[in-house]
Amino acid sequence: MQRWTLALILILGVVLPSFLVIAVATFASIKALSRNPAAAPKIQTTMILAFIFATGIAVLALLILFHVFTST
Repeated sequence: MQRWTLALILILGVVLPSFLVIAVATFASIKALSRNPAAAPKIQTTMILAFIFATGIAVLALLILFHVFTST
C-alpha cells in the first residue's frame, strides 16, 4: 500500500507538473517565435525561467516526499 501511495504522490507531485510546464512552455514559445521571430531573446528568457520554476517545483515535491516517507 505504501508503494502505491509513493508512486501516486511521485506522479502527481513531480512528473505531471514538470511535463505540463515543459510542454506548455515549449508549445507557447514555438507559437510565439513563428509569429514574431524578432522577439526571440525575450521568449527564450521567459522559457528558461519557466523551466527553472518547473524544476524547482519537482525538487521541492521530491524533498517533501522523501521527508514524509522516511520519517515513518
